[in-house]
Amino acid sequence: MVGAAMVTEGPAEVLHGRRVEREALERLLAAVRGGQSRVLVVRGEAGIGKTALLTSAIRSASGFRLARAVAVESEMELAFAALQQLCAPMLDRLDRLPAPQRDALGVAFGLRAGNAPDRFLVGLAVLSLLADVAQEQPLLCVVDDAQWLIGPRRRPWCLWRGGCWRSRSRWCW
Repeated sequence: MVGAAMVTEGPAEVLHGRRVEREALERLLAAVRGGQSRVLVVRGEAGIGKTALLTSAIRSASGFRLARAVAVESEMELAFAALQQLCAPMLDRLDRLPAPQRDALGVAFGLRAGNAPDRFLVGLAVLSLLADVAQEQPLLCVVDDAQWLIGPRRRPWCLWRGGCWRSRSRWCW
């Protein structure tokens, strides 16, 4: 993607010089529609159009449930800020999780009192939550500006991406 040109006006689907990237995104969505799980990382320098590509993928994901988070530098010390964005629309399903996972996620998101939860248990809870959602319809998880999920805070994201790859649920990152 480095050095590719992008039109900044008009609909996101009109991305000049992005045929290869758009085709990769379309293949990913088609695989998930076909019952497979997929992970794709879009990397590149600031300002080259990564967000426009993600927006285009979202617009192409008809029939998918969308979970989206935008990581920001000012929140990088908040352990679960981006994760809470991603999971907020699904929190009505917390009662479907095993009690330890439900409690860990509830504490992590400030929904209940308790000691700081184990990050692995929070990661497992998110994986279970996303898998539950993906059983009903394909799930597209989009995390923009993930570079702000640094150090120990990035580890749970790696667990979820890896877990979804091995899951029988239909979802993509």
